[in-house]
Amino acid sequence: MIKDNLGQIILEEDDLIDRLMTDPNNPITQGFTKNVDLEPIKELIDQLPNFTDYKLLNIDIETFDKTNQTQWIMPKEYYELDIAQWVLDHCKTQAEMQRCGEELLLFQERDLFNLLRYLKYLVDIMEKDNIIWGVGRGSSVSSYVLYLLKVHKVDSLYYELPIDEFLR
Repeated sequence: MIKDNLGQIILEEDDLIDRLMTDPNNPITQGFTKNVDLEPIKELIDQLPNFTDYKLLNIDIETFDKTNQTQWIMPKEYYELDIAQWVLDHCKTQAEMQRCGEELLLFQERDLFNLLRYLKYLVDIMEKDNIIWGVGRGSSVSSYVLYLLKVHKVDSLYYELPIDEFLR
């Protein structure tokens, strides 16, 4: 905790965490916790993965990372979403269907369908909450599937961007 040049107390991040952990009834923290309805997020809270130090598990970091990459925190309806069908349903032309079919096979080979489901969930949340995100950057703009999911706004078919740039 520090004081500014007017003598007012300025709480740093560590100070706030200490107060939250030691005294949840503190007036400073009440503003953060009052009237919070946890019901809508209870299912998500239950799905939180147990992050453990990989060194304690006697596994290599690659195995640890692979295990954690399979744990996606999203509502059940997104886990159950047939993402391939959703993507194909949003294709308007034969060229779009062809490109998405190729890309979906590449995503499936790499076991990335849960990633696509999570990206769909993330975009839906950002749209619902009016969060603005970028137009797109890097090799991800080569993916027409990600364009349909609205992860980016660059039509890779229009600009003739090869999928090889994205999933190599």
